[in-house]
Amino acid sequence: MLTVDKRYRYLYKPAVFIASLVPFLLLLGGAFNVLGLDLGADPIERLLHTLGKTGLNFLLITLLVTPVRQITGWTHVIRLRRMLGLFAFFYVALHFAVYLFLDRGLDMGEVIEDIAKRPYITIGFIALLMLIPLAITSTNKMMRRLGKRWQKLHQLIYVATILGVWHFYWQVKKDIREPLIYVGILAVLLGYRVFKRWRKSLTSKSVSSTAPERI
Repeated sequence: MLTVDKRYRYLYKPAVFIASLVPFLLLLGGAFNVLGLDLGADPIERLLHTLGKTGLNFLLITLLVTPVRQITGWTHVIRLRRMLGLFAFFYVALHFAVYLFLDRGLDMGEVIEDIAKRPYITIGFIALLMLIPLAITSTNKMMRRLGKRWQKLHQLIYVATILGVWHFYWQVKKDIREPLIYVGILAVLLGYRVFKRWRKSLTSKSVSSTAPERI
């Protein structure tokens, strides 16, 4: 019988990896019209929208791992968080690459003008920049090298996700119902963390107040 460690290594991680690749493979199939897949009348817009939203989905799923671990007691699920975070960066980077190469034709002057003058692109670009050091420092070697600084650095994922949701919200011009769903999910995930810290703070104060004084 497989231990929990082996199940995660040989079953769960490969399954999550394959499932995480599915959106990319579907878009790739659509780009080459494989198996009847099609990107529609505006393939660049379809690629931009799908890759951006998929990257945002993975950011939210990455933030979901800690609450799931704490609520369910499934401690080993934390092993999937790094992979999910890297897939978030993968899809966000592809989203920007499609914008840079296909949408703007590598016209850097136009790209710089967009970043400077269009707020939703500005905050989206800032979010991408924040994710780069997180992806670079995701290895065990970098974790050991950075020590306590690693955890502080990786708190940037909260800011990057907020900016990503904000980017999505500002990008939508009329029907904002879908972006509002993302706002609600993010609010729950961040609110849970604030609540946990508040409870921990109350518990610490309670313990310190009931501890006997040393003479």
